[in-house]
Amino acid sequence: MIWIPFIGALALAIGSLSEKLALKIKKIDIKLYQTASFFAISLLLLPLLFFFWKLSPEALNTKNILIFLLIITFSIVANLLSFYSLKREKITNLEPARILEPLFVIILAIFFSIFIDSVLYERNIKVIIPALIAASALILSHINRNHLSFNKYILAAILGSFLFALELVTSRIILDFYSPITFYFFRCFAIFTISLLIFRPKIKNLDKKSDYIILLAAIFWVVYRIVVYYGYMKYGITFTTLITMLGPIMIYFFAWKFLKEKPTKRNIAAAIVIIACVLYATLM
Repeated sequence: MIWIPFIGALALAIGSLSEKLALKIKKIDIKLYQTASFFAISLLLLPLLFFFWKLSPEALNTKNILIFLLIITFSIVANLLSFYSLKREKITNLEPARILEPLFVIILAIFFSIFIDSVLYERNIKVIIPALIAASALILSHINRNHLSFNKYILAAILGSFLFALELVTSRIILDFYSPITFYFFRCFAIFTISLLIFRPKIKNLDKKSDYIILLAAIFWVVYRIVVYYGYMKYGITFTTLITMLGPIMIYFFAWKFLKEKPTKRNIAAAIVIIACVLYATLM
């Protein structure tokens, strides 16, 4: 079952591109998109609960409920920041900020392993070192002189990446009390409900084209998150994060295949480094 995180990497690539397509539609603002996308995700997850429901009594402890609420807070802010930057800035300009997330996840996982729980957050050097190398290669391949001047959209994307990483790493504390599908459903339904009550978006601005794109993005985000949660529980945070770093490589491939955009030499070099790190961590 070790191939499952590779599916997550593919879903991450397609989900990111679909999300950008949806946000390019002028009449869809970030508040409407957040509400609609999490509604779509919740609907997709609902029938799966019948087969994969799990909610342990420990999940209802006061401490674990507070942790869950903290995760929801991180998620809402992170998504708004991500959508804000995607709505106004080119995805290629945002990539250096967005791909900071894996590095943030690995660093936070190391921090949590020292100060929170050394069992939930692994300290396997054979995984941590190649993961750090792969994350660094990914970041360096995207940085050039044009990206050294930060605008408000890039700064929003960086903060969003950090909050996504903090949300994911914090989720590991209570993840064992749920199935991945149950946890993701509660997370997404909570975000949808809060967004609907606070933002009261104009649903009438959605049309069939918007609905299809939002649904497409939702499908791949469901696949990605469930795979990530499963990977965290089965293989550990750092190893799963390393595998999902193949997602940007797949984006290079899709851009070359379908958009006729040639990857740079640095993109190709980073891809080789990441694949080598994945092979090392997988085969060792």
